[in-house]
Amino acid sequence: MSAGIVGGLARGQRALLGGGVLLGIVGVGFTLLQPVLLARLIEAAGQHRPVTGLIVLLAALFVADAALSAVQSYLIGRAGENIVRDARVTLAGRVLRAELAHMNGRRQGDVHTRLVSDTSLMKIALTQSLAQIILNGLIVLGCVVMMALTDGWLLLVTVGCLGTAAACSVRLARGLRRAALANREDTGEFGADLQRVLSALPTVKAAGAEEREQRRLAGLADRARASGNRVTALNALLYPVLNVGLQASLAAVMGLGMARVATGALGTADFTAFTMYLFYLVSPLVLVFLSLGTFQQGRAAVQRVDELAVLPQEDLGLAPGATLPLPSGGGPAVEFRGVSFAYGERPVLDGVSFEVPARGLTALVGASGAGKTTVFQLIERFYRPTGGAVLLDGRDIAGLSPVQIRGRVGYVQQDSAAMRGTLRENIVYAAPDADEADIREAVELAGLTEVVAGLPDGLDTLLGDQGVGLSGGQRQRLCVARALLQKPSVILLDEATAHLDSDAESALRDSLRRIARTCAVVAIAHRISTVVEADRIVVLDGGRVRAVGTHAELVRGDDLYRRLAAAQFAEAAGAARNPMDSTAEGGAMALLGPEPSR
Repeated sequence: MSAGIVGGLARGQRALLGGGVLLGIVGVGFTLLQPVLLARLIEAAGQHRPVTGLIVLLAALFVADAALSAVQSYLIGRAGENIVRDARVTLAGRVLRAELAHMNGRRQGDVHTRLVSDTSLMKIALTQSLAQIILNGLIVLGCVVMMALTDGWLLLVTVGCLGTAAACSVRLARGLRRAALANREDTGEFGADLQRVLSALPTVKAAGAEEREQRRLAGLADRARASGNRVTALNALLYPVLNVGLQASLAAVMGLGMARVATGALGTADFTAFTMYLFYLVSPLVLVFLSLGTFQQGRAAVQRVDELAVLPQEDLGLAPGATLPLPSGGGPAVEFRGVSFAYGERPVLDGVSFEVPARGLTALVGASGAGKTTVFQLIERFYRPTGGAVLLDGRDIAGLSPVQIRGRVGYVQQDSAAMRGTLRENIVYAAPDADEADIREAVELAGLTEVVAGLPDGLDTLLGDQGVGLSGGQRQRLCVARALLQKPSVILLDEATAHLDSDAESALRDSLRRIARTCAVVAIAHRISTVVEADRIVVLDGGRVRAVGTHAELVRGDDLYRRLAAAQFAEAAGAARNPMDSTAEGGAMALLGPEPSR
């Protein structure tokens, strides 16, 4: 995550973080006082002076230190939870508003891992580990200062032993960060592939691919295990390396210290205080380096989260619900002027120009890969053209915000997008404030009335993930109703009749005819029944507009369209007639008209 976002999140929790650090500093002071009072207690006892007050004061310091530690941990922990919540909300917003061209290059499972598990590790790094490093570092520093004031020679011995161990621990911590980053990447890859499999589970089962997919997931799990083992090994080395230095320091201090006490160079009370400071130094020093290891793992997570924070964003511009003014009249609803587009190095559209009238049904036809769906995605400004201009109601969409564009354009995708929730929630998804009359009208126009009546709870029937509970055709009509509820000036239908039976298709075509009287309907159509009824047909071939006209005009004047239409009619006729009956096929082919002279 970028420094600006981290700074903003931390500033939002400065009261909790500042209070926790302040209480921790006070607790450090109380901790450093304890050996001093203990030394005074030893002196008082040796001189037969009253010790009750010192004992009570020591007990009070112990209790206060424990209370401050508990409150400080609570405040830091609460700040951490707030930071991770804010980070998830902020990053989720950036992912939702990211340009599709950049999001489509990322695996959904990996994005999910970054938003969920990596933000949790980030919280530990930014709050708990950092606080432990700061506060325990202060204790270590305070102990070193007090030890220096007590006996410089013993301090030099201690620093020599501990310094060597600390240098080795720092080197291990740096390696730990690199290993942790690799492990987070491997874990993200496993999560991404698992989501791929789960989202296509019926296909996996139908293909008998369970064993193959399990082996693939096992390979990714093995990679995550191997990198995780490296993290575990480096973590496991941190404490033993430091512990060797601590044990060597303790042995040297005890031996040299007792020798100095024996010669009178150091008093018994001072030696006791020095030893106490050394013991007080051990636990905080261990925690500093353990926290340093955790912090390095958290930094690896922060680095991955940071990549989401800098995703290029769509410029939403207007507030939700804002729309363009109505057309002044007469002009096309959509116009392509010499539009070119490429996915990376692969060209898709090349100099495409055509118009969509403000009323009526316009069909896009062409072979697979001709660029039909890309045309829709450019109208929605999911992508930006590399050349030319796309106009909506006479205005170049390059100068409009996505909110303006999508408030006027309804889009029904080829793969029906239904989500977990009630049928009503799915229908009103693009217009959450729609009233019951508008909902009923959209349901009726989309041919969903009988479907809703047959569901146990009507519009309040709960659907599963990806609309489980409805057939493919019913999900398609649900998406049409959702688009209609926006009351758009342009409706884009990407194979809207693909999953419908003949009766449902006929009902939806009747609805489209009514809708086309009030707005522009643009349909990508493979079914010839939809194409025949179009007011205008745009034929795409190899990323270019090959021809524009009505069905009759194109059958007479364009070879490609005639072949496409003939193939569709033959398929439809073959499905409808008996094997020994050629009447249906003959009638269908008759609609094509006579073979043009060549």
